[in-house]
Amino acid sequence: MPSAVTIPSKASDTHSPPPNVPDLSTKLPRLTPRKRQSRPRENPLPPPPTPPLAPPPDLATITFTTPSRGILTANDHEIFLSSPTYSLILSFVFFLSDNCSSESVSSAGPVSSQPPIITAIFSILSDIEHQTTLHPPDDLSGSRFGNPSFRPFLDSLSPLSHTWHEQLGLTSDSFNETAEAAMKECSTYLLASLGSRERIDYGSGHELHFLIWLLCLNRLNLLPPSTFRALALLVFPRYISLMRHLQKTYYLEPAGSHGVWGLDDYHFLPFLFGASQLKRHPYITPLAVHNELLLEEEGDQWVYLGMVREMSRSKSVKGLKWTQPMLDDISGAKDWGKVEAGMRRMFVKEVLGKTPVMQHFLFGGLVPASEGMSKEDEVEAELGDGEVVEGEVPGHVHVHRGEAWGDCCGIKIPSTVAADQEARKRAGKGEGLRRVPFD
Repeated sequence: MPSAVTIPSKASDTHSPPPNVPDLSTKLPRLTPRKRQSRPRENPLPPPPTPPLAPPPDLATITFTTPSRGILTANDHEIFLSSPTYSLILSFVFFLSDNCSSESVSSAGPVSSQPPIITAIFSILSDIEHQTTLHPPDDLSGSRFGNPSFRPFLDSLSPLSHTWHEQLGLTSDSFNETAEAAMKECSTYLLASLGSRERIDYGSGHELHFLIWLLCLNRLNLLPPSTFRALALLVFPRYISLMRHLQKTYYLEPAGSHGVWGLDDYHFLPFLFGASQLKRHPYITPLAVHNELLLEEEGDQWVYLGMVREMSRSKSVKGLKWTQPMLDDISGAKDWGKVEAGMRRMFVKEVLGKTPVMQHFLFGGLVPASEGMSKEDEVEAELGDGEVVEGEVPGHVHVHRGEAWGDCCGIKIPSTVAADQEARKRAGKGEGLRRVPFD
């Protein structure tokens, strides 16, 4: 057998580089790590400060009256924004926020240890909630719009209001002949804080009227500044609990067509007070709103977390970036001080500064309208029967007749709370949950 022949290797088969090849390594671009995106530029404007709270007025100078609307035109709103009443409202709300700063709900102590007027307010809120058992909602076969039984429920509260305000100390022995008129004025604000009888809806304007009811009691020397801490940490959360009950019972619709700017379908002030509560907290950061376990454990102590927890329970889609995008954006804030400052700006701009909200605000003797503002009864006499409102066109005043909103004021919006409640009813009947996405 012939022996194997060795074939000499060619130069091209070797691994040595060919001669005269330039070194290109020095010409390659340097690989540098990407820089982390910088934080969004902070708002250069300082947050609105807390104005001094004016002392209660001499009641002999007050003319009590049934509260009515006074912001009916763009000019009315401009007058209001530079009025003493505007400063009074801003001061009272911010004082309540300051009084719950860095404090948990339980730090205020049990309700039974509070002054008698605080326990009396709790009793009133419990009585209101009890009235829902006497006026159950109509069975509307799955409707997600406002339940008409809300109207007789509200009507049933008016006869009780006299007794409630006597329990608060608003009696003829203390206020002589002005007691009845003062009682009527305060009652109007309390009932207005529960929602609209005509539209069966609820929004931040109704919520503001609850604060105005408390402000009226302060103007009457019934709620001194020493009670402000209990008002912010105990009374206001109890009011929010009552309103959640009414929203679930009567399917109150969100007032307006956009909710409350992506925070909550109904409320705003709990986020202001709640952010103030969490200032300087040792371990709960704004990002905690994405931690479901923390929300469950801490939601009863911290109002902000409780609001997020309640909203998450009624949404079919998980994740704040889908359901409350503004809350999702806010969670990236450096600390709760930044959140609280932003909430202050938002209260000034988006609540007191928005005509669609403030057009329903009621002015009386304790919270008076300024000289030059419109009078609701005079405008109604000129325009006929209906609800006088301000449209989106500045200076355009028109009338809502019946129950429907005009195009310029938004459309009727079904309640996501109602959708959740109806889904639970179906689940109880064995039909399973059938939620609408993004509710």
